Amino acid sequence: MPKPSKPETSAVKTPSSKSADSHPLDGLTGGAFSAPTSGERTARIREWLTTEPSAEQMAEVYKDLANRDKGAAKPLKEKLDEAKRAKNQEAVAAEWAEKGQALLALKKLNLADALAWQRDAAKAGAPLSREPLAGLKAQLTDRVKTIEDLQHRTQVQREAAVLIAQRIEVLSTKSWRDAQSAWDALRADVTHWQTQADEIAQDANWASVDPKFPPLLEASRGQLLAVWEAFQGALSLTVAAAEDTAAPLPAVPVWADELRGARGSPRAADGAAGEQPARAPKAKIDPAVLKDMREKSTAIVQAALAKLEHEVTEGHGKATPKVAAELRQVLKDNIRNIDNALEAAAHAALTSAGELEGWQRWRADQIREELVAKAEALVAKPLGGRKQQEALRAMRELWKTSDQGGTPNHAMWKRFDDACNEAHKVVEAWLDKVKEQSEAVKAERRVLIDEVLAWAEANKGNTDWKHQIRSLNGFVEKWTAAGHLSEKAFAEIQPQWKAAMDQADTALKAARADSLARRKAMIEEAQVLGAEPQLHIDAVKHLQQRWQQEAQGVPIERKQEQKLWDAFRKPIDDAFQRKTVEREKAASTLGEHDRLVVVLSKALDAANASGDVQKIRAAMADLEAGLRGQYVPPAPVAAAAPAVGDAAPATTSNSEENQAPAHEATAPAAPETIADAAPAAPASSDSAEVAEASAEAPAEEAAPAPSAAPPKPAKPVVAMRGDDRPGMRKAEAAPAGRGGKFGERKDARPGGGKPDGRGNRPADNKFEPYRPERESRFSERPAYEERGPRLGDAAFRAQREAFEHAQQALRKLSEQAHGEVLTHLLTAWEKRDPALLPDAQALGKLVTPATRSAWTKALSSAPKGDAADTLLRLEIAAELPTPAEHLSARRMLQLVLLTKRNDPTPAQTWGEDTAKVLAAPHDAAHVRRLQSVLKALIKR
Repeated sequence: MPKPSKPETSAVKTPSSKSADSHPLDGLTGGAFSAPTSGERTARIREWLTTEPSAEQMAEVYKDLANRDKGAAKPLKEKLDEAKRAKNQEAVAAEWAEKGQALLALKKLNLADALAWQRDAAKAGAPLSREPLAGLKAQLTDRVKTIEDLQHRTQVQREAAVLIAQRIEVLSTKSWRDAQSAWDALRADVTHWQTQADEIAQDANWASVDPKFPPLLEASRGQLLAVWEAFQGALSLTVAAAEDTAAPLPAVPVWADELRGARGSPRAADGAAGEQPARAPKAKIDPAVLKDMREKSTAIVQAALAKLEHEVTEGHGKATPKVAAELRQVLKDNIRNIDNALEAAAHAALTSAGELEGWQRWRADQIREELVAKAEALVAKPLGGRKQQEALRAMRELWKTSDQGGTPNHAMWKRFDDACNEAHKVVEAWLDKVKEQSEAVKAERRVLIDEVLAWAEANKGNTDWKHQIRSLNGFVEKWTAAGHLSEKAFAEIQPQWKAAMDQADTALKAARADSLARRKAMIEEAQVLGAEPQLHIDAVKHLQQRWQQEAQGVPIERKQEQKLWDAFRKPIDDAFQRKTVEREKAASTLGEHDRLVVVLSKALDAANASGDVQKIRAAMADLEAGLRGQYVPPAPVAAAAPAVGDAAPATTSNSEENQAPAHEATAPAAPETIADAAPAAPASSDSAEVAEASAEAPAEEAAPAPSAAPPKPAKPVVAMRGDDRPGMRKAEAAPAGRGGKFGERKDARPGGGKPDGRGNRPADNKFEPYRPERESRFSERPAYEERGPRLGDAAFRAQREAFEHAQQALRKLSEQAHGEVLTHLLTAWEKRDPALLPDAQALGKLVTPATRSAWTKALSSAPKGDAADTLLRLEIAAELPTPAEHLSARRMLQLVLLTKRNDPTPAQTWGEDTAKVLAAPHDAAHVRRLQSVLKALIKR
């Protein structure tokens, strides 16, 4: 086709454009400049960088490529920056390596300079983790540790020299034989001390220690050697004097006195000092006194030792030297009266105290270095504001604490103070900002105070108190949200605000005071109204309206208003409550009918307590008859002759009237039937109370009868023509009953519709024509049941509770009887005795005589068959769960029953299934299942 020939034509013309070899750097970079896309150029540049070109070549390529494609030149830029950083780090590393080597070459190295080298090198960005700086750092660290160790060893040697001198001094106060026995150990200790001191002095880094340590070591050496040489000379002279009585005595008084005692000569004056009188002989100390002295000395030394050990344990470097000096003095005064173990413990504690003192000085320098580093870090990266201020304050406090545990370091303090001052500039800027904000807030609050004063002046005559309260609350909210002030500034401006608010609130306070006075007066009026015997409702309503008007006119605080309202409402509520109580008291006075119901309720409660079903049912029937006013008291066994002859007919007539409706009423059936038996009379005591109450009731109920006109006696009906035609039946007088519903017409008929004037017959309506057959249906509707007079609250509650208790008692007795029936049935199965099978009345109406006969036959025959499947059918009929081990069999049986749709269901054949179970052998595993099944089936 002719169209594809276009690209070929354009491809022929490409030699006129720039070729790939036209750029001089294209061959160097592997064709990066001739690549068609930026991605390919970047890839070729990365491949070229793997060949590690020189920095000059990379710079030349980057210079030309950056103008063409910055994305492709980015790897070159990164590589050049990395090379630049490496070159700079090499220069820095060479510089700090030279400084580190110069420090190591110094014969006397300053510890501060060694520590500053590492810190300053890190600040300058020198690569301390790479060689040669890493090796120099390790060498300087080791040398610093060596110098610090030399200083610590010097302090220990000083304390050791003091302790050895103390031991020599103590031996001079004891027997010379003890000193002679300890001479070898002392000589070894002195020799070892000198060896260690020489090692310290000959160390290569000894010149770098603090200038105060070499004089300390030399002074300790000189003091120890002087004491040791004097001790050796005195001991050798003492030994010679002990061997030769003519030899001179040593200068040690204790040893000289011991030698005189050994020679048997009294203590005499020296030949050169013959003028001095002879010393008195040493008095012999009582053992009891000596024991007391030793105990006191031991207690004193132990107390000083415990104090020193406590200070050493707590690490109190400032107090430890003082306590150690006290122990030395106590040990010197009481060394003769303590044992060797306590003396050794005291010397060990003094050694530890010397080590602690040296450690405290070393630790103080470490803490100072950390504080200097933190202060310089705050300069480099400030926290800002209050945090910076608190951090600086805390670091200065720590510096003061470190000065207490070690010697001051002025050079380090100068660095720390300069760093803190530099970091405090941030705090100063923050304080200036806070000051400006405080001034702005103060000015805003002053403007708000002026606004409140202006508002108070403008609303002097305003009586809209709700508006004033809203305005004042708005001012308070503005004041609260105005911003933070310092305590001093707030204390200055707060009184001005309170004065302005008091001035603005003056009218409202006066109105509230007047309102409170009026409300208190209304409270007094309410108390007077409430105290009156006759409560005046109109006066109370008027007073309450006045209170509401006052509350709406002048609002006060909610809490105070609620208290006043409670005080105002209390006397009125008490008056209404008193009236309600009187009304309830009058209503609670039992009438004769209520009294009869209460007595019958008590008789029913007594029957419930007896647990006799017949008594309970008889008492329930009596109470129901009493509720309808148809109760007839039982006739007394031996009635006395009437006192007045005319009273007998009246009583007889009254009783006949009461008995007349009793034949028509029937007592409702109990919820559960246990046994069909005739109801019995109540208990004798309750019957007497009921008879007495019923005798009083008709007498008072018949009292108002004479006031009404006596009814005319009805003529006896001889014959009456019956007419059974629909609609022609004469209306009979409906029995007296309760009134109809509200709005019901008294002339309404059961058939409904309007009379049309033709025999008082309902007319047709627009929905359906008149049908006379409905007349007979509605005319046969039973009359309303006579419910008796209305009961009072006490009588109503008494009869309701009595009926509830009776129902519960009957239900409980029914359950007990049901359980006994099941027990007898299972016992008959176990013993296979049909005589033990309960009768049909006990088994209930669900067990027919045929079913019971089948059960009797099953118990009479020999046991046979298996009851497993039959029990499953019974459990299905009773809808009870099956034990887990029989679930599979039950599911299988249910599937089989689904296939036999025309067969009777287990619920229909449970009687026959029970007979099959009773015919099977007795099994203890089946007893529980059968009992559960029959408990549900028989009770239904």
